Amino acid sequence: MFRRRRQGEEPAENLELTDEQPEASEDSDAVEDAAPASGGKGPWDSEESFPELERIDFGAIQVPIGPGIEVQVNLEATEHDAEGNPMGGRMVAVTIVTGDSGLQVQAFAAPKRSGIWAEVRQETAGEIQEAGGQTQDGEGPFGDELHAMVPVQIPEEVMDQVPDEIREQGFAWQPVRFIGVDGPRWFLRGVVSGAAIEDEEQWQVLEDVFRNIVVVRGDQPMPPRELLELTLPAEAQEALAQQEAEEGEDDFNPFERGPEITEVR
Repeated sequence: MFRRRRQGEEPAENLELTDEQPEASEDSDAVEDAAPASGGKGPWDSEESFPELERIDFGAIQVPIGPGIEVQVNLEATEHDAEGNPMGGRMVAVTIVTGDSGLQVQAFAAPKRSGIWAEVRQETAGEIQEAGGQTQDGEGPFGDELHAMVPVQIPEEVMDQVPDEIREQGFAWQPVRFIGVDGPRWFLRGVVSGAAIEDEEQWQVLEDVFRNIVVVRGDQPMPPRELLELTLPAEAQEALAQQEAEEGEDDFNPFERGPEITEVR
C-alpha cells in the first residue's frame, strides 16, 4: 500500500534534519576524493550495478517493495489557510511500514571528500539530550548507529488508557534507532521505530528494504546536507490530480486525505 502519511502521525516525530541550514557552502562537485560506496552490500548508488528488484521511484530514492510492506510519504507544510491549517506541502521523507514498525528514510547531499554520518550522529544525539531524551552509540549491519529514548507527548484521547505514573509525567518514552550510510556524494539516513527495535523478524524486513534502496544523486552541485529532491511516482500524481478535480482545487488538502495504491500479493 502506498499513501501519504498525515501530519502528526508516528513514527519519527520531531527528528527531522530538513530544517537544518547547510553549514558549508562548499560545492560538493569541487571535491575530488569520493566517499565510500556500498561495498557491494547496499544501499546502492544509481551509477553502480545493483540487484534488480521491484521498486517505487521517488526521484532521489528508489524504494523496494514486497509482501507486507506499506510505503508512505512524509510532507512538510509550505503554506497554511486562514485558520492556520496546513494546505500545501513538499515531500521530505519516505516511511516504510511493516507490522508495527516504521523506517523513515531521507537522502542528503554530501561532499565527495568525506561522509557526514559521524557528524550528523553526534549532532542528533546532542539535540535529543537537550530535549530531555537519552542516547547511546550502537553498532549494526550498516556500521555505527545511534540508539535513543525520546520523550513523546501522550495524546489526550488515550491519556486514560496509560498507567498512572506515565499519566502524571505527561509523556512516554519512545525508543528510536538511527542508521546511516555515507555514499558517493550522498548520505542516506534511516530512523527505525516501533516493534522492530526489539523484534528481529520485523527488523529484518526493514533492514532488507534499507539495504536495497537505490540513491539517485544527480549531477547538480548541492551544498552538503541539502535534502535530495523527492517526487511522487507517476501513478500517485495521477491519483492526486483526479482527487483534486473531484473535490475542487479550493477544497483539496493533502494533509487531510491522500491516495492509496494497494498491491495485492
